[in-house]
Amino acid sequence: MSRILLIEDHDRLARLMRQGLEAAGIAVDVAGRIDSAWTAVQQIPYQALVLDRGLPDGDGLSLLHKLRKAGLGVPCLVLTARDALHDRVEGLEAGADDYLPKPFAMDEMVARVRALLRRPVAFRSLDACHGDLALRPESGVLCSGDGSVTLSQAELHIMQLFLNKPKEVVRRSALEAAAWGLSEAVTPNALDVALHRLRRKLLAIGSRQRIVNVRGLGYALREADAAE
Repeated sequence: MSRILLIEDHDRLARLMRQGLEAAGIAVDVAGRIDSAWTAVQQIPYQALVLDRGLPDGDGLSLLHKLRKAGLGVPCLVLTARDALHDRVEGLEAGADDYLPKPFAMDEMVARVRALLRRPVAFRSLDACHGDLALRPESGVLCSGDGSVTLSQAELHIMQLFLNKPKEVVRRSALEAAAWGLSEAVTPNALDVALHRLRRKLLAIGSRQRIVNVRGLGYALREADAAE
């Protein structure tokens, strides 16, 4: 299932949009501010963003500028009550992939998000590599040498985060957010189960990479010699 981030501070509109998107089979996290959205996109590999321009802490385009400057090419649909030509041009030049003025029909918004999700794989998601590991996000396959294994969705998102932050310590909260999103309730031991399964799969494919517990800080991906 595709997962997107909806950045909209109007509670009722955000709720209606989320319902419409989830009815279309798209998982949705919601952020109401630029700062919380920026934190979310650093933790979770979203397939698309729906971004309102009028947010409590500034113009949503400032977030889009920041994302593009950081090299994050996640497709983005910009929503705005500003429908003048120069506003649309400004949004597209900031890096938006599509632009939808308010008010809009829910069916059209869903159709536009689906169009973004159909963008070529090379644009939406790149293979991630570190050490002897290679992860193919679109197929959910993790490889090491001649060995390969298919990951669950939660395992895939966790491994993406580790590979995007090689050797860094990743906090437990960031791993939970990456695996299950910002809105889904997570049982206390869900992450422990997912990490246990990932560790077994790393061994099964003959990788020297290990997921280690850094006491009091979080978890990190380390080579076997360094981990022992």
